[in-house]
Amino acid sequence: MSAVKRFTGTTDPVAKPPILVAGGGIAGLATAAALAQRGATVEVHERAPDLRTQGAGIQISPNGARVLHGLGLKQAFDACSLKSRAVVPVDGLTGREIARFDLPVPGFYLIPRANLLRLLSEACTKAGVTIRTGSALSPDTPRPPGLLIAADGLRSGFRRLLNGAADPFFTGQVAWRAMVPGSAPPEARIWMLPGRHVVTYPLPGDRINIVAVQERTDWAAEGWSHEDDPQNLRAAFADAAPALTGLLAQVDRVNLWGLFRHEVAPFWVGDSFALVGDAAHPTLPFLAQGANLALEDAWVLARCLTDASSSKAGLTTYETLRRARAVRAIAAANANARNYHLMGFRRWVAHAGLRGIGALAPQKFLGRYDWLYDHDVTA
Repeated sequence: MSAVKRFTGTTDPVAKPPILVAGGGIAGLATAAALAQRGATVEVHERAPDLRTQGAGIQISPNGARVLHGLGLKQAFDACSLKSRAVVPVDGLTGREIARFDLPVPGFYLIPRANLLRLLSEACTKAGVTIRTGSALSPDTPRPPGLLIAADGLRSGFRRLLNGAADPFFTGQVAWRAMVPGSAPPEARIWMLPGRHVVTYPLPGDRINIVAVQERTDWAAEGWSHEDDPQNLRAAFADAAPALTGLLAQVDRVNLWGLFRHEVAPFWVGDSFALVGDAAHPTLPFLAQGANLALEDAWVLARCLTDASSSKAGLTTYETLRRARAVRAIAAANANARNYHLMGFRRWVAHAGLRGIGALAPQKFLGRYDWLYDHDVTA
């Protein structure tokens, strides 16, 4: 990290108390590692008794991978992930591939969430971060003066403190998440059906990650740790192609959650704290950017605090640099929710369009997201 400017203690040049991080997920650990590698003293406080490893698989796109490389994790990251070769839209009713869009290699990765958390926690430990589990920080928690990073998720108390309470909007969609044993080419397949879709991709260790989304009017609780009967998942996709129903037949444990749309927080920083990750910008899982945006937040916040003359100035710059990009990324994810679930004639037209793009100009499929994937916060 010799090329990275060192942190000089802008939170309090006299006492230099540790920077506290509320939350030991991807956003919190990445922020802690980025700050500690610049010389800051950092403590992570995670409410759970250990660092949670739920969540199955994560797709890391180039914008997120650059942060992991910047944190010195490239070799370890490559060793515990798969390099994704393609995105493959599939007609979920027939099983026929609609198109195939090759991905640049390296650039896109498939990794279990547990592996990513382990890498980040090891980076924290190596950089001298103190990680305290079973320890919750909230706006009501007594704490020493100094800077706090709120990485406490979509129910963040610090977000409410800054922005007031806001009710999320139920999208009329629910999602199941599961893993099954098996191997497959390293690519993400999007099985599109009327009013539903499934994304499948392999993970290291001969596992296949499954995320299935269905439109429906009845409400399901927000969060992704609610167990459901696997038969409900199979029933929702009973008319799917045999290749897909065969995968779903192997599911013996599944989590269900309702998809709620949260607005990007209007304000991200207070006098002595900042929001990162889902606390600032919860996103729907239709562009695979939740973890990637959190990694970007971590690097940019650490850089801004390092470069600024005061923590207040650094926090203000961080919010200015990050909020507009998060708004754009989440709007793009929201749009994909509609595109995957088309019905009738619109579905036929959309599939024909994908076939044409795949045959004549495949680069255009991903090219519309160049602004997202080509962005390098470490530059």
